[in-house]
Formats: sequence, C-alpha cells, structure tokens
Amino acid sequence: MVAEETQPQAETYTIKIVPDRGGTTHSITLSAGMVKYGLVMLAVCALLFVGAFSYGVYSTMTARSDASEIEELREVNNIQQEQLLQLSKKAYNLQQQMEELTQMEQELRRQTGAPAADDNASDGSAGDQAAQSGQGGPYPIGILGPAENRIGMDGVRAVMRGNVNVQALLSAGGPVIAPDVQNVRAALDDLEQRVAARKASLEALKQTVREQNKLLAPGAALAGGYGPSVTTPSMWPTNGVVSSPYGLRWGGSDFHPGIDIANDMGTPIVATADGTVVVAGWNSGGYGNMVDIDHGNGILTRYGHAMQVVVVPGQHVRRGQVIAYMGSTGYSTGPHCHYEVRINGSPVNPVGYL
Repeated sequence: MVAEETQPQAETYTIKIVPDRGGTTHSITLSAGMVKYGLVMLAVCALLFVGAFSYGVYSTMTARSDASEIEELREVNNIQQEQLLQLSKKAYNLQQQMEELTQMEQELRRQTGAPAADDNASDGSAGDQAAQSGQGGPYPIGILGPAENRIGMDGVRAVMRGNVNVQALLSAGGPVIAPDVQNVRAALDDLEQRVAARKASLEALKQTVREQNKLLAPGAALAGGYGPSVTTPSMWPTNGVVSSPYGLRWGGSDFHPGIDIANDMGTPIVATADGTVVVAGWNSGGYGNMVDIDHGNGILTRYGHAMQVVVVPGQHVRRGQVIAYMGSTGYSTGPHCHYEVRINGSPVNPVGYL
C-alpha cells in the first residue's frame, strides 16, 4: 500500500485584532500574494505622491518666476510709456513754436508786401492735408496722418496739458487715441520737413526784403537809375510795420481809406510808380504834409503825415524816388506814412498794389 503524499499549504499571514478589555478577538488572514500586491500598490502610491509633490513645487516656483518677470516688464513698459508721453509733449511744443514762427513770417510778408508763402510746402503736407492748407487754427495741419488720428492726438495733448477736460473733448468730437511710437515718429518727421520748408521760405523772404531795402534807400534810384517806366503802383512806399490796415477800424466807428506804415521819424518815403506830383504840401483835412501823385489812367497815390516834403507840384517823379520823409503831422498819434491808392477818385485797398 502506497503512502499518500502530503500537499504543501499556501503561505498565509494572519492579523489579529485583540480588544484591550477582553472581548472577541478578530482575525484577518491574508495570503502572501495579497500582501505582496498591497506592498507594490503602496510603493506605487508613494512614487505618485512624490512625483505630484515635486511637480507642484516646480510649477509654483515657475509661476512665481514668470510673475516676477511680467511685473518687471510691466514696470519697464510704464517707464517707456511715460517717456513717450514726455517726448510727445516736447514734439507738440515744437509744433506750437513752429506754428508761431509761421504766423510771424506771414505777418512779415504782409507788412513787407512779399508774396505769400506756399502753404503746402511750408506745412510739409500732401494729399488730403494739402486740400486743407487754407484753414486756420493753433495746431499744424497734417501732423499724424489720418484726420481722426490728428483729432485724437490733439485731444490727448489738451487733456495732458490741462487745457480741456475729457467731457469737453468728447463733446467736441473725435476719438481719444494715446500717442504711440508711430504717432510721435510721424509728428517728428513732419516737423523736420516743416523746419526745412520754413528755412527756405525765410531765406526767400530775406532776399525780398533786401531788394526792397535797396529800392527804398535814399538816393538808390538816382545812383542806379530807375529803369523802365512803371505807371502802376507796385511797391511799398516806405519801410515799417502796418499799424492800421485799410477798411473799418475802432469797432466800426471809422473807415480808414488807406494803410498806415509806422517807423522812425525821418524814414524815407518813395513814389510807388512813375507819375506827376499834383499836391505837395500842407493839407488841412488831417493829412498834414501830404503828397499826391497822378500816375495816369485814373490812378492816384497819396502819402500823408510827412515830416518834410521834397517834391513840388508839377514835378515828374520815378518809381522809387524819394518824395518825402516820415513824420507825424496832421491828425497823427506817432510817426508813420498814411498811404492811399485811389482809382478814379475812390480809395481802394492798397494791398493789391504793394
């Protein structure tokens, strides 16, 4: 009889739970496989926890670093924006000064009789801006490109300077556009062009004034000859500034039939065209010492308030010839030459004959 082989039993682990004050004892029996599986799962969970914790720490540090870098970039951007605003203000001030120079030149050209400057060239504008060259106002035309951008920049500058509040700006129309690098660069480029154009215009004005001074200098006409006969007034009778224009003045209470050109006592006064002296001497109607010159074809010029008259009635004079010296005789508040141009006895604006 063959003996039966004994089968090995599977290895197990028993966990007993014993109460501290007696009672039923509980036992939990686990196989070796289950224990190994549990240990493996515990190790895997530990690795996952360590990995998640490490990733969380890394993400936090990275986020803090990015936030710090963004804050630094924001501060740098704020500084650059402030510098851009300051540069924009300076560009605006330069444009204002250029506009003042333009107005001064225009006034000088009116006073000296020089031809008006080319608005398109002096503004350095083109296209739709050139079409607006006849408009007036304190802000140069054609600064920042499209019309809506110009309005926006003007509004921003006005608010920054405290000249207008936002509500007033909105009621005036136009968007509020903060200046950027492109706007400021366009403004500076335009300003550079205007400076070059203004320089050329002033050079031309200087040459014009120099030629006028040669004509108005005492004895210049006699020394160099008068040239061809000119019977239409076409020059200024003297040097100086226009102290009173033609037309209504003093709030509309007085009509001024000529222009007053003020300068120092004794400044030479010349004939503005060839002609014959018809009046030379005192006038009791307020003109003081006066000279009237008949140029023919119904054209007569009058020169009033002279200190001294150096021509006589009936004398033929040439354009540019000295006929009197500036004074303050008659109805006058200071030394000046009252100059009239009369057509068939009626006074007209002398500006068209300067």
